[in-house]
Amino acid sequence: MSEIPVAPVVRILKEAGAERITDDAKKAFADAVEASAEELAKKVIKAAAHAGRKTVTVDDIKFVCE
Repeated sequence: MSEIPVAPVVRILKEAGAERITDDAKKAFADAVEASAEELAKKVIKAAAHAGRKTVTVDDIKFVCE
């Protein structure tokens, strides 16, 4: 089960153009967002470690997202 609340999921989908969203779709989208965020977090942590740091910085996030 996703730890991401439903309200932000609904907002993101609606801002992207969805008019209606089933409860199953909300859950599936939240699960997908969480999985993507976890993968991004792993890459960001790896970038910080490569730079010799334990602390993640905004530069690590920008680097990984480029």
